[in-house]
Amino acid sequence: MAEAAIACGVNHIRLTGGEPLLREDLPQIVRRLACLAPGLDLAITTNGSLLAEQAGALAEAGLVRANVSLDSLRGDRFSMLTGSRSREAVLAGLEAARQAGLSPIKVNVVVVRGVNEDETLDMVKFAQEQGCEIRFIEFMPLDGRRAWLPDALVPADEIRGSIEPEFRLTRLPPDGSPGDRYLLGAGPTRVSLIGAVSRPFCERCNRMRVTADGFLRPCLFGAEEYDLRPALRAGDPRRGLMAAFAAAAARKPLGHRVGRPGFCRPARAMFAIGG
Repeated sequence: MAEAAIACGVNHIRLTGGEPLLREDLPQIVRRLACLAPGLDLAITTNGSLLAEQAGALAEAGLVRANVSLDSLRGDRFSMLTGSRSREAVLAGLEAARQAGLSPIKVNVVVVRGVNEDETLDMVKFAQEQGCEIRFIEFMPLDGRRAWLPDALVPADEIRGSIEPEFRLTRLPPDGSPGDRYLLGAGPTRVSLIGAVSRPFCERCNRMRVTADGFLRPCLFGAEEYDLRPALRAGDPRRGLMAAFAAAAARKPLGHRVGRPGFCRPARAMFAIGG
């Protein structure tokens, strides 16, 4: 499947979940993917709790970088948000990723009103200390608990306003990443504000997601998904998959309808789509 995607022009692959580090064969998967094309930008998105044990092997296999979810630095709040007490394991995972040479390391923070919006500056200073890029992500209607409400959304402009009294933010040119990227002060720390709800960037979105059960989703917020399994079972899977990728890309919607009349929350939560 990945070979067909690369043949269609895909040059970035990210392994997500669920939690990709739970797969015992993840280093083998990474190695096989890395061999498909020179210079392939191969990354994972992880909660980081198992990264300390696996970062070295993954880097050796060909992994380039990692996105690590960390919505709070406070132990009690971290436990409340994640249902675990693995904050120290996540911090150890960030250090192991740095030692293994994964770069850049991006820390993902989903900001929720009344929960963690008061930690914005703490997270920025943490990123400075750790040498990571910090990405603040608006709360999206894809949470597994189905707790999303418009009032819980902290818009990207508000997040930026909470940073600027202490730090200068200088806009950086787009690089294909979602949202808007800034240089913090004189650098080198970078801050991304991903306003997927309040400031959609659909016109420059070039991402598609393949779910664990074999469906291709051209839009994170859309209901449309395309079954890739018939192509996999056909006599020429590569040709069939390439045709399926091209057809789905052609039907990629011009924009989502989150916050507008008629929006229907996707049946799949983020953990079943791939972040």
